[in-house]
Amino acid sequence: MTIKSLGYVGVTSGQLEAWQQFATGVLGLQDVSADLGAESGEAFFKIDDHPYRLFVTPGDNETLAVCGWETHSAQGLDEVADALGKAGVDFSWGSPELIARRRVQNLLSFTDPAGNHHEAFWGVVSDFSVFNSATGVSGFVTGDQGLGHIVLPAPNFDDTAAFFTDVLGFGLSDLMKLRFTPDPEEPVKRLWFMHCNRRHHSLGLFEMPMPAGCVHLMLEVNEIDEVGRCNDRRIAAGVKLTGTLGRHANDHMLSFYMRSPSGFDVEYGADGRTIEDWSDYAVFESTVASFWGHDFSVGQMD
Repeated sequence: MTIKSLGYVGVTSGQLEAWQQFATGVLGLQDVSADLGAESGEAFFKIDDHPYRLFVTPGDNETLAVCGWETHSAQGLDEVADALGKAGVDFSWGSPELIARRRVQNLLSFTDPAGNHHEAFWGVVSDFSVFNSATGVSGFVTGDQGLGHIVLPAPNFDDTAAFFTDVLGFGLSDLMKLRFTPDPEEPVKRLWFMHCNRRHHSLGLFEMPMPAGCVHLMLEVNEIDEVGRCNDRRIAAGVKLTGTLGRHANDHMLSFYMRSPSGFDVEYGADGRTIEDWSDYAVFESTVASFWGHDFSVGQMD
């Protein structure tokens, strides 16, 4: 598998101050904008030895801007380019300015069949400075598992799922089929979870459009107590709860969900499941999201 992990996520927003307060004061990220020469309206946030994992760029729309997928080498990035080319998918190599901005050796940009924007890259440039959380978070689970996971809208589900599995080489971890009402005439919405490393899933695809361009982004901390402390900070900051504390049935993550300034959710969790040998793993369909908890109806309340 050429793509090894979710490397970074970019958000377009006109709410820089709100993102700074949310990212540092609630999530516990480190604002390294000044160190990285952020321009007006920009912000960069660090969670490990990478220079940043989340960034905000100015814009009129509140939306996910890009997912950055890491490969291990120049050869790995060339393999992504070859796969895209053979599949007839348009892509463009990054300009020197963009490569320098992303702090990598090289990158290419492409769009999936659902219109979600992506970059693939190799060779992170880092000074390996120690992560210094704004709120004392001990650390996030990253390394070979990458940033975490992201769930993207995929209204044209078949084409988008085939793109990630057949072209980019993601593997299917598990799936769900969802209805939001008891009406049997309501169309089923598919939700697939996909892996590219030992993290149970780095990508989810949901068969619905989402105005914010993202369903949710998941960050995993080292300890369960960090999840509780983040929820305390969420309450103090008045950030909307969108999913109560619970443990998922698929990746076993103990987590809760909250609303980001740009309208998509952030899942904040710990104790996630990893799969060391995917050849010995059985894909399954789950009829419930969680063993317990995760009441998402709170997200519909005023």
